[in-house]
Amino acid sequence: MNRRTFLVLGTTSAAAALSGCVSGESFQSAALGYRPVPQLGSPDREEFRLPPVEYSTIPVEFRRQFVSHSGKYSPGTIVVDTAGRHLFLIVDSTTAIRYGIGVGREGFSWGGRAKIGRKAKWPTWTPPSRMIQRQPELRRWAGGMPGGPANPLGARAMYLYSGGRDTLYRLHGTNDPSSIGKAMSSGCIRMLNRDAIDLYERVSVGTPVVVVQGGALV
Repeated sequence: MNRRTFLVLGTTSAAAALSGCVSGESFQSAALGYRPVPQLGSPDREEFRLPPVEYSTIPVEFRRQFVSHSGKYSPGTIVVDTAGRHLFLIVDSTTAIRYGIGVGREGFSWGGRAKIGRKAKWPTWTPPSRMIQRQPELRRWAGGMPGGPANPLGARAMYLYSGGRDTLYRLHGTNDPSSIGKAMSSGCIRMLNRDAIDLYERVSVGTPVVVVQGGALV
């Protein structure tokens, strides 16, 4: 079996301000063969047409599937493993749904515990000022790019909050399926649009999220 271990070791001073940071936690998952998860939501009835995904081009380990786990997280918790390029939704004490993710520069910038503070369908994307400095052509979207197929946030976005404040960390879809399983130059945690729709339907505002950076909360 393919086993992956997340060791939540300690917290840095930056993480000390995050709600509920802990030490000594561990989370293990093991694939149960390949057990695909039925789609929630209706991708074929979206406001904008979703292009088909050639799943043959997505490695099996990054396809949505059930896995077993032995962590201490409560059902309904989202666990993001940036190093392993996986997002887990804990189903019960032994089972989780695992999604493949792509991780951008902003995705590596934060770790700890948060909650989903807001959800959006076909969200508006506003490029950060630093990204505009690197890519001046994005200046036209400084006031926000409307949702749609060309929008980097894809079909759904879930916004992480800690202590009632926006962490600027997002779980979102992508208009670039080839980025799944990879480290990218920008963005937070990107998912296949169909996976983002599926996760969106399974979670609600207030869902707890744990982001693990390289084996530790940072």
